[in-house]
Amino acid sequence: MPKIIISGCNGRMGQVVTRMCSERDGMEVVAGFDKNAVKLSTYPVYAEPMEFSGEADVIIDFSNSAALEPLLAYAEKRRIPAVICTTGHSPEQLEKINETSKKVPLFRSGNMSLGINLLTNLLKKVSAVLGTGYDVEIVERHHRTKVDAPSGTALMLADAVNSGLPYDAEYVYERQSVRRQRGDREIGISAVRGGTIVGEHEVLFCGPDEVIEFKHTAYSREVFANGAIAAAEFMSNVKEPGLYDMNDVLAGKL
Repeated sequence: MPKIIISGCNGRMGQVVTRMCSERDGMEVVAGFDKNAVKLSTYPVYAEPMEFSGEADVIIDFSNSAALEPLLAYAEKRRIPAVICTTGHSPEQLEKINETSKKVPLFRSGNMSLGINLLTNLLKKVSAVLGTGYDVEIVERHHRTKVDAPSGTALMLADAVNSGLPYDAEYVYERQSVRRQRGDREIGISAVRGGTIVGEHEVLFCGPDEVIEFKHTAYSREVFANGAIAAAEFMSNVKEPGLYDMNDVLAGKL
């Protein structure tokens, strides 16, 4: 039975993960971390990770980037694998994740949806065929309270397209500040923020006389929680330090 810690347990995603874990046999949430250390479920909640010394097999992190350093320090000290679901990390924080992964197993993905990760794998193949003759544009839409833009998922999709190209593409964010014709090696990325949109991502391959579109829409936060739990189940059995992602989780299914 995997014993799970949820970081950011009192937030919207933390509560969704809590509920979904409670509905699954053989899964137990043993503690939560949250700056608002109020007990909302059956498990104890701590403002600081180091306050919890009980047994755990894996951490699911749906807090925010500001909580990263204490969480990594805890995971390293306790040798507990962590599934990092937050986005918007600085380059320095990403480097810290890489360094910590050399000592303890860490999982990181720009999006926890299984569908998005399958789309990422598909885009790598599509761009290898169409990329040089087609202009690629990515449009992402999220709720009005999302802070980072573009989303981590949009960047993940752009990286997937870029990996299939024979050259390094230039990422162009929006276009109001760029007064020139579109370049041949650009990937355009645009962000929309409004209402309660959970998450929408479109990737357009625009070629001569045709447009090929790939779209993913998340209708609830459960799709991200489901992916996070699948990653947690996988990581609870990982002993070797390293930086893992959804490709490792899906490897046995593709």
